[in-house]
Amino acid sequence: MITLTAIDLRRGAKVLLEGAQLAVHPGQHIGVIGANGSGKSSLFKLLLGELTADGGDLSIPADWRIAHMAQEVRAVSRSALEFVLDGDAALRDTERAIAAAEAANDNHQLARWVETMDSIGGYAAEHRAEQLLHGLGFQQAEMALPVTSFSGGWRIRLNLAQALMSPSELLLLDEPTNHLDLDATLWLEQWLRGYQGALLIISHDRDFLDNVVKRIVHIEQRACHLYSGGYSSFERLRAERLALQRASYAKQQQRRRDVEAFVERFRYKASKARQAQSRLKELQRMQDSAPAHVDSPFYFNFPEPQKVTSALVSLSEVTLGYAEKTVLQGVDFELQAGMRVGLLGPNGAGKSTLIKALTGALELSAGYRTCAEGLQLGYFSQHQLQALDLDASPLLHLQRLTPRATEQMIRDFLGGFDFHGDSALTAVASFSGGEKARLALAIIVWLKPNLLLLDEPTNHLDLEMRHALTMALQSYSGALVVISHDRHLLRNTVDELYLVADGRLASFDGDLADYERWAKQYRRDVKPAGVEIETPAVDRRAARQQAADRRAQRAPLMRRIKALETELESAERQLSQIQTRLAEPGMYSDQEREQLRLLVRDEGQLKGHQSQLEEQWLALQEQLEAALEE
Repeated sequence: MITLTAIDLRRGAKVLLEGAQLAVHPGQHIGVIGANGSGKSSLFKLLLGELTADGGDLSIPADWRIAHMAQEVRAVSRSALEFVLDGDAALRDTERAIAAAEAANDNHQLARWVETMDSIGGYAAEHRAEQLLHGLGFQQAEMALPVTSFSGGWRIRLNLAQALMSPSELLLLDEPTNHLDLDATLWLEQWLRGYQGALLIISHDRDFLDNVVKRIVHIEQRACHLYSGGYSSFERLRAERLALQRASYAKQQQRRRDVEAFVERFRYKASKARQAQSRLKELQRMQDSAPAHVDSPFYFNFPEPQKVTSALVSLSEVTLGYAEKTVLQGVDFELQAGMRVGLLGPNGAGKSTLIKALTGALELSAGYRTCAEGLQLGYFSQHQLQALDLDASPLLHLQRLTPRATEQMIRDFLGGFDFHGDSALTAVASFSGGEKARLALAIIVWLKPNLLLLDEPTNHLDLEMRHALTMALQSYSGALVVISHDRHLLRNTVDELYLVADGRLASFDGDLADYERWAKQYRRDVKPAGVEIETPAVDRRAARQQAADRRAQRAPLMRRIKALETELESAERQLSQIQTRLAEPGMYSDQEREQLRLLVRDEGQLKGHQSQLEEQWLALQEQLEAALEE
């Protein structure tokens, strides 16, 4: 167990923690949240030994291995696969020892190190690394490419894969979903749920936290406050605590009125769309949790946009692509005023390509793009951060757009994005990624768009800013298209879902839970293409016979593995259903006591059965891998 006792921690003159207490037990999955600058990353550095506490005691078991996700983007010439394998230090040490024993013709040492390699699962390491890379969106051919060939966001994915590859009793992940799309986020959730060690995650993705962690540590007022449950539970419990402490709810009541107006606007659509129904339930939960955000520094609304009677943008018989590669074809898509669309689809399917076509930034390979007169476009993507003038202040950015606006008017507006006082006059060059993202959003809001195109707008935004953005988008009356891995944002801001997959755009008949099931099936059906390797010339007839013999030997193993996978999927579904029931507040009333006892019993039995199935599956996989190596 890790214990922090009366910990004091300072960075320069700023006190981050004062008398902080925290205990992390083996196997616990904990989300770490708090305002920017509250000390979340410094807490990780303290656990990694990169910082020393200014007071108090930190105790970490001597035999605990700690893995963490590096934030810096390393440019190395090693292949992506080798880079990920480097995460397993014991594997690399054993490989070097085997090479040394072979060079010295020391058969005794060689036998010892080969046994060690087998005991640490080293012979299956490359397969595990490939699975991690596949899950995070890398194609088979990309695994042989050098790390230097990948962009910054994809290198961060490699850092994450390397951390997951590292055997550990404690895993520290700082914003692991920031550079992931929704499919990779769903895969990571599933992987982390199966992680057996203690897990600490800094994240601003509430759905991700709800699905992975069972406790929340909120760093606030220089202390660590521990809450049971995921983020939604934390939000409710903190709201209850603040409701007892605070007498003024002016800000909270304004947010409630915004939500109520939104619910009223969409009340009659709820009977027609499953996602609208689930969204109304989510909005009610947001009402209940509104007090938890009463002290947020962010609050803004989109101004009423210019009305347009015709379609804002329409694409007709459009083909999209780059150079000789076609990404999407046969696209017919029309955005009318008030439409609110979420784009779903696997990585690389063309979601961002479609948005670029809607903006006019991407030339059409075929077809037509038509824009309404009076279209005012607001487009957010990651390149917006690079487009900011690093030498200009937030105030100057807006003054350039509207020279007639008074300084006080601009300052009042920027205050809603937490740019107060001197920060409104500070050059952007010194801003963090989150501050730059806030400014890019502020500029878009300032322009009063009647069509918003948002490509991963929540990257770099903390939970409070995400909440403010969600609230503002709910009352926005223009048309909206969103790509996001933040399911809470999607669930609460869009009415229609469209799927981009297999070169096509089509309406998706379902909600985000349906999409998660679709994505899992899609990953199973679409197998990554392997890399062909040249082999020396051999007797082809003999080779074919040997290959047939090996396939015959492996067939029973593969059938048993497939059967176990089916059982595991069934157990996972049953467990998910039970945990959904256990998450219902009404389940903990006196009337449901016996039902609760039975559900907890069934959950324990299912987890035990699931563990047995996983052990059998792993044993069979090892046999299969051994057969493949023969």
